[in-house]
This record gives sequence, structure tokens and C-alpha cells, in this order.
Amino acid sequence: MRTETLSVNRRDFIATSTAAAVSGALLKPDANARAEAVGDREVKIALVGCGGRGTGAAVQALSTYGKVKLWAMADAFEDSLDKSYKSLTAGGNFSRSPDVKAPTDRVDVPPERRFVGLNAYRKVMALPEIDVVILTTPPGFRAQQFEIAVKAGKHVFMEKPVASDAHGIQQVLTAAKEAKRKNLKVGVGLNRRHSPMYEATLERIHAGEIGRLNTIRIYNMRGGVGKNHIRQPGETELEYQTRHWYYFAWASGDFLVEQSVHDYDVALWMKGMLPVRAQGQGGRLVRTGPGWGNIYDHFYVEYDFPDGSKLLSQHRHIKGCWGTFGEYADGAKGGASVLGKSRAMIQPYDQPSDRAWRMKETGNSYQIEHDRLFRAIREDLPHNEAEYGAHASFAAILGRMAAYTGQMLEWDEALESGHKITPDGEAWDAETRVKPLPEGGYAIPKPGSRV
Repeated sequence: MRTETLSVNRRDFIATSTAAAVSGALLKPDANARAEAVGDREVKIALVGCGGRGTGAAVQALSTYGKVKLWAMADAFEDSLDKSYKSLTAGGNFSRSPDVKAPTDRVDVPPERRFVGLNAYRKVMALPEIDVVILTTPPGFRAQQFEIAVKAGKHVFMEKPVASDAHGIQQVLTAAKEAKRKNLKVGVGLNRRHSPMYEATLERIHAGEIGRLNTIRIYNMRGGVGKNHIRQPGETELEYQTRHWYYFAWASGDFLVEQSVHDYDVALWMKGMLPVRAQGQGGRLVRTGPGWGNIYDHFYVEYDFPDGSKLLSQHRHIKGCWGTFGEYADGAKGGASVLGKSRAMIQPYDQPSDRAWRMKETGNSYQIEHDRLFRAIREDLPHNEAEYGAHASFAAILGRMAAYTGQMLEWDEALESGHKITPDGEAWDAETRVKPLPEGGYAIPKPGSRV
């Protein structure tokens, strides 16, 4: 039985985590060089994936201290790129940083540095003046784009999850090792790692205030997210699925992966070790009909840790039901809870509830994660979040695989399988692995069969 243990100290973990080495041709003759601190010089940024989250991430990056400039943009769709560019140059603000407006004087992206198409990201990576790329495309594309960014010698901020299948996780772990060798800084959009409330809570848990963690429970019980895209005349199948990405498992990972990766990350952070296996179930009760792609609307998954403790996870996107969103740790001496963005509590069993430790959020973790990344780039500080981002993403992927198949799956076997569900081509006429049924809609994963 594998007993790999994760460091409970974030800085030590970032400094010591490892993965396999990257191979393959380099994009630029100097792409293999080690990055150095940029100091006070202007940092040039490229945005790859210009949806709402990408536009918001660009604003947060542009709001870091020092000279910084948005220098290039890329998206699969021209209308998405144009909308993002207009928002950025109009000085709009965004929900995750409502008090921060886009600094229009830091946006310099003429038409010749705006690239469109599935392979547009490659054109960005080929620009030698780009220091940092922000990867906010659908998750199914992210691992490949991260790998190419590292080969090109770019610092990276990539959103969560970092992949949608085991093959992509292997790519990320491999590229993470190469990024360290090149001294490239990597941020991952698991923003709770940068929340003052979460940091304070986890520090107390790791100090032993609630004892050994026997059970960790995570919940993502909400009405649902994601926008429906109506198929348009002339769209290829890959174009339709990419525009409708949230509802296809290859593109989003299913909502268990795309949304609940935050909770899995906190669970692994709490426990300080990786699970060894998982089994679970799920299905579709309200996401029925051809417009919902091939994802589920509810999951329940159980995980075993090497020390015999459990991770129990519940996920539901159905309106009108009981809802909650957060993480709970049940320890030998007490319990802890962190409820999303609102409040945290640690309650020893031998103390009355009015003496419990409580804390509310005191900072904007979305901005803090960019502040720390760009400080690391300017001052050459250790900063590589790709490995724990891959572990959190794979924990969710393993849960999806277990529910889809109805099997008990081992972590190592599932990861080493290299199972791939993403398409291979980067043109709109490329084949999709998920094909429409003759009667309309798509085949839904059926437990009892291997995927």
C-alpha cells in the first residue's frame, strides 16, 4: 500500500515536490534557459482563454504591483476575444474583484497580437517577449497548453482544474518538474490556498488542535452553474462541444471536477496525504435531454487514505434542494469546518461551543494568489503550485471515474492508465471522442462498464 505523505507546510511542499521530466522539442532556441528575477522591469502577460474567468484573472494580474502589461490575447472564438478586449479597455470590474477595475493603461494588445483558433495559444507561446501566460481555457485543453508554455520558458498562471483526465494529469506532473528545473513560477487557481481564513484554519488543524483526522467531509450542493449554448447552423461537432464545454466531461471534467476541485484541494491539504482508492456513484435526475451534454448532476464518492481514515464527498447541482458548500474535518479531539467564502470554526469536543475558535474571511484570495505569483516572478522566490493542483484535480477525476464505472478504483492504477478523453486535433473538423447519438443527445456514462 502506498503511504506517500504530503507536507503540511505550504512553502516546504512547493519547494520540495517533484514529478517526471519533460521531453520533446523546444519551441524557441532559448526556451531551455533558466528564468531569472525580473525585478522592476515591465512584465508582459498573455491571456489564453478570454471568457469571464480569464478576463477577471487578467484584471487581477494587471492589478499586481510594479510595471505590468497585457501584451497578447488568444481564444478559440473571435467573439469571446473581442468581448474580453472591450471589457478590459473599458475599465470594467469583475465579480471576484468587485472593488478592482481593469487598469486600461496596462492593456496594449493591437490586432496583430490577438490570435483566434484552437491552436492560437501556440502563437502566443512563440512570442519571445511574453513573460507570463494566463491559461483560462476549458480544463480539457489546459494540460497541453501548460506543457507548451513550459517548453517555451513562460511563467504560468492556470485556472483549476489543471486537466480533465489521467493523461492530462500526467502531462501536468511532467511539465511541473520541468518548470522547476527552468526556475519558472507556476500559479494554480485554487485560491483557497491563499485565503487568510483558510490558512489560519489549516495552521490550527496541522498544529493538532483537533487531533488525528478520522474523517473529512466535503460538500458542493448547489442549484447548478454553467451556461447553455444552443447549437448554431454550420458548427462542427467539436465547435459545438467547445462552446458548450461545461456539459461535456472531456472539456470540463464534469461538474465534480470543474467545481469541486476546490474542496478536494482543501481535503488533501487538511490530511497531508493522498488517497489510495475511491468508489462512488452518481447520475442524472434533472439534467436530462440533449442539451445537457454527457455530465451528471449528482455524485457521492468515498476515498480511503493510507492510514485508514476516510474522505466522504457529496456533490449535487439540482435546484430546490438543501444546499451547502464547504469542508469539514472530524478529528480525535474536535471538529473543524470551513464554509466556502464565509466563515471557519474549530470546536474541541471538551469545550463549550461559545469557546470555539471562529474566523471570517479577511482578504480577496483571488487577488492574493496573483500578488504572490508576481512577487515570486519579480523576486525569484520559490513558487510552483502545479503538483498540488494536479493532485487535487486527479482526486476529483478519480471520483468521477469511480462513479461513471461503478468500480472501486486504485489511485496509482488509474493515474498510470493514462486514460484520455480529450480530442487530439486542434482544428474544428477534428474528431471528437464523444459523438452524438442518431436520436439526438449523447451516451451517458453507465455504471457497470469501464470507461
